Amino acid sequence: MHVPDGFINAPVSLAAGVVAAGAVAVSLRGARRELDERTAPLAGLVAAFIFAVQMLNFPVAAGTSGHLLGGALAAILVGPYTGVLCISVVLLMQGILFADGGLTALGVNITVMGVVTVVVAYALFRGLVKVLPRKRRSLTVASFAAALISVPAAACVFTAIYAIGGTTDVPVGKVLTAMVGVHALIGTGEAVITMLTVGAVIAVRPDLVYGARGLAAPLKLRVGGELVDVPAARPVPVAARSTRAVWATGLVTALVLAGFVSFYASASPDGLEKVAADKGIDKNVEEHAAKDSPLADYGVKDIADARISGGLAGVIGVCVTVVAGTGIFWSVRRRHTTDAAPTHVPESV
Repeated sequence: MHVPDGFINAPVSLAAGVVAAGAVAVSLRGARRELDERTAPLAGLVAAFIFAVQMLNFPVAAGTSGHLLGGALAAILVGPYTGVLCISVVLLMQGILFADGGLTALGVNITVMGVVTVVVAYALFRGLVKVLPRKRRSLTVASFAAALISVPAAACVFTAIYAIGGTTDVPVGKVLTAMVGVHALIGTGEAVITMLTVGAVIAVRPDLVYGARGLAAPLKLRVGGELVDVPAARPVPVAARSTRAVWATGLVTALVLAGFVSFYASASPDGLEKVAADKGIDKNVEEHAAKDSPLADYGVKDIADARISGGLAGVIGVCVTVVAGTGIFWSVRRRHTTDAAPTHVPESV
């Protein structure tokens, strides 16, 4: 659902940019409370993983494909504020390096793909886990539903933005029907990917899943006919619970997906591209400012072999995203640590 330049007029694009900048600023402050020494590098990995999976377009209808938006996945794994930042990093890398998503439309894309998906998905996820049984299976069910709804919700917000600032004269009702219809199908794929990923991480390291914090029910034993709480086990020190294995596994998975599996992704236009072509809202689309980038269109310039070109571009994208994301999240974490450090007051003489 990467909106290109020319779909939305300049005033509305600017307004969306202000909204996106405000959301990022709020998220930078909120992420300080979500990140710690273990999750800061994992947040960068989540951004890189989402970048990789977004390269894997899957067919959803005749001549139409879809790809992960990632807001639900990021919010559940690393928290809603950090999730907005993860998607923003991915969109920034895609726009600057790969000419995917217009640069003047960056605010629209962050608002639609980042803010809306994260807010809708995490609100629904938290609501479901409060009413479902306190089990791991409930978390995967909640993640499925949250991701499923977040995608058509983003489609609705895009349609609202188009209704205000669209550059073509196409009835909004037709755009809304087409966008919600195709993105409901894409949402199913998003839900499956999100559920499987969240389930896999919960299976090996539930302590690293932000959405699972505080949900463990205390164990009980029946003593003399009454249920009593089992004393809590002594927590394992943070230093002893290394995240290196999870980080390495996640990075290798992202590299394989972007560098190899992406070659087999569907070549059909995604949901927004298909609707734009069918309804005529792409008549004023503009060339991307980064169209001459060496990595434009997810290929390395001057490499003729499509498999090698696309795979190498994917690997470069994953590496750049994980480095940029990790650097940003470590900086946010260190800023929080510095701000929270007690001020030394010298003793009076």
